Amino acid sequence: MTVWNQLQPAYAANMWNEALNKRLGTKNLSLPDVLVEVEKRGFSFAKLLAIPEQDDWVYSDGKSTSCVAFILEMYKEAGLFGELASSIQVTEFTIKDAYSLKFFENNSSRLPKWCNADDNVKLPFCQIRGKYRMELPGYNSMDLYPHMNERCPSMPPKYYRPQSC
Repeated sequence: MTVWNQLQPAYAANMWNEALNKRLGTKNLSLPDVLVEVEKRGFSFAKLLAIPEQDDWVYSDGKSTSCVAFILEMYKEAGLFGELASSIQVTEFTIKDAYSLKFFENNSSRLPKWCNADDNVKLPFCQIRGKYRMELPGYNSMDLYPHMNERCPSMPPKYYRPQSC
């Protein structure tokens, strides 16, 4: 980040500084100023980076969201998260989290007939047509809980997590 701050400050400001300022509750601090502020507050830069992004944060160029977070935000607005909606930040979710959430149809006989038509393997979800098959380990298996995934480490592409996450 310090390299970006020196070589392309405008890019660094757009890519990092706004998000770091949001986490600190400050505005317009440069990266060096953010580092000083973190030290003043007595915590580490790593701890600052670990503060969960909030779904309602709006940056200077608009809302920033991944495709997965966009879909989950629609689910959230549609009421699929129920009473837990206000305590879950979907920006913290991965692709695996999205398909693992336990709110999909769990009775495969209720799926449309075309979902598994012409396939010798019957899956609990609708399959994309073609010669390849999706693998979705843990599909429809994770119950919702408050502050879901906010303190769960994960690294792509496997997204291994502790048992409690």
